Amino acid sequence: MSTRAAPAALALSWRAAPLASVASLAVTLALGVLPATTAWTSKLLLDELARGHTVRVGRASWLVAAGAALAAAMTILTLVSTQLSRRVQRAITLRTQDQLYERVNAIAGLRSFEDPVFQDRLRLAEQGAQGAPGAITKLLTETVRNAIVILGYLGTLMVLWPPMAGFLALAAVPAFLAQRELARRRAGTTEKMMETARKRYFYQALLTDAASAKEVRLFGLGGFFHGRLLAMLRATTDADLAVEAYAARVQGLLGLLTAAVAAVAGIVVVHGIADGRVSLGGFMLFTVAVGGVQSAVSAITTQASTSGQYLRLFRSWRDLVDAPADLPSGTTPAPALRHGVELRDVWFRYQDDGPWVLRGVNLLIPAGQAVGLVGLNGAGKSTLVKLLCRFYAPERGQILWDGVDVAEFDIASLRRRIGATFQDFCRYDATAAENVGLGDLDRIGDLAAIRQAAADAGIDAKLAGLRDGYATFLSRVFRDAELKAGTALSGGQWQRVAIARSLMRRDADLLILDEPGSGLDPEAEHEVHLALSRHRAGRTSLLISHRLSTLRDADLIVVLREGRVVEQGGHTELMAAQTDYARLFLTQAAGYRDTPEPVSAPSPSPTSEPPSEPRSEPTPDPEPFHAAIGSAS
Repeated sequence: MSTRAAPAALALSWRAAPLASVASLAVTLALGVLPATTAWTSKLLLDELARGHTVRVGRASWLVAAGAALAAAMTILTLVSTQLSRRVQRAITLRTQDQLYERVNAIAGLRSFEDPVFQDRLRLAEQGAQGAPGAITKLLTETVRNAIVILGYLGTLMVLWPPMAGFLALAAVPAFLAQRELARRRAGTTEKMMETARKRYFYQALLTDAASAKEVRLFGLGGFFHGRLLAMLRATTDADLAVEAYAARVQGLLGLLTAAVAAVAGIVVVHGIADGRVSLGGFMLFTVAVGGVQSAVSAITTQASTSGQYLRLFRSWRDLVDAPADLPSGTTPAPALRHGVELRDVWFRYQDDGPWVLRGVNLLIPAGQAVGLVGLNGAGKSTLVKLLCRFYAPERGQILWDGVDVAEFDIASLRRRIGATFQDFCRYDATAAENVGLGDLDRIGDLAAIRQAAADAGIDAKLAGLRDGYATFLSRVFRDAELKAGTALSGGQWQRVAIARSLMRRDADLLILDEPGSGLDPEAEHEVHLALSRHRAGRTSLLISHRLSTLRDADLIVVLREGRVVEQGGHTELMAAQTDYARLFLTQAAGYRDTPEPVSAPSPSPTSEPPSEPRSEPTPDPEPFHAAIGSAS
């Protein structure tokens, strides 16, 4: 697998920096010729000086000057080679990171990001993509360079003692095998310990992140997380040390082998000098040639080991970049919503062997109407939102947009028709204007539109009154471009910013508000509720809230229990039915009375798992759903 990945890594390197790669190869060729040339020049000089009183001073001086010029050329070309390598590596890093995160952005759903195996693959892909192309390119150039060095020295060895070439070749075999095994062990350790390394960084973040600082200090969790951090660090360092201990043993044995070969060479040449077959310069040249060949072979095998290690990791990059779509997208642009969104017998669970979160949900969200969604924690409300936003696909059943399965639509075009405030909204370390404008990138520079959305969310006055108005950087951990410290907002103010962000999509066909008032005080919640009511007028919206009073004016209220729709209707109708909604509403209302009235608990629902071909609870006949869609138009 690593061998097959080598051409792809090399091609990636040359595409990233073609000119620098060609120049690097040319410099490498020159560097390969210089060592043997320098050694031969030194041999000639030494032989000339060995003439004693008959030394030819002019020739000796010329040889000294030539040696100095060759040394200077070696120094300059080495510096040039280093700079070219850095340029190539920078280009490779930019290209691989670009392709990697382009692929990450192309992941349409959420399942991959909630998968620890994918998270490990992503980190391995980052390492492999950055290291493999450069390592393969360096292996190529090092091989070419050192091959020239070896060829240059082999001529000398063949003249002085031909068997030496065979000894050196035999010594290279165990070196190559040992380095290959070392590469396998290093890559395997990296793969095996990746999740442990991610946990280590997670505990580092807990100890340093502003978001966790309050609880860590209040509950005295610093020592606890510090201990876990050290445990993860010990595990990763112990694994690394085990590999490096193996590497030290290998390098030690290879060093002994190299010394033995050099000793044999030295003894042979000493006998040659004693017999008068080898000059003093020849001894020097033979010794340099043996050392040069050994160094060249060592450089090739070491670089091959490094390349092999990165190539194993590079497989993760290739697998990720070449992976098929996680959530296949249709090709049809999503049209404007005219009739409604319907969930028809929708079943969903997060793992194949996990519990069903949604169990045969049938629900109609008529165009132009506000639908409130009610249910206890774990009823499936947020999961339903994820399916509507097409972060997941139903395992069974359909979600229809004006009667067309949303799977037929281009995902990006469908999402452009949806605005949403999620319960776990983001707080971006960016300016106030950007925090709102990110809701519609096409108008992120339209301050008037940004202020209108902020005004609808009741946060315009606060943002306009900041130190630099809407240009103020909202962060406590970063500074703005002028190195000014950022400004922090309260939790409720951040929630209004998130609501404003969703309201930037003025032409959104479906507005989803998941607990939009959970972080607001009663007065602020009332203000936002009135503003959102005005904004929603005539628009299609799905509202989720545990504060049932905010849903009273919804056109339709739907109650979820254990993944099923158990009742739906208007507020007055559901209160008169005296079932789940009425009990939940009266339970909340009882908290505001001086003498709370007892409220009976909702009756339990069946919890058995569905059959292999699941059938939902008795559901409305499909015809009334289509009739309702028709009437909504």
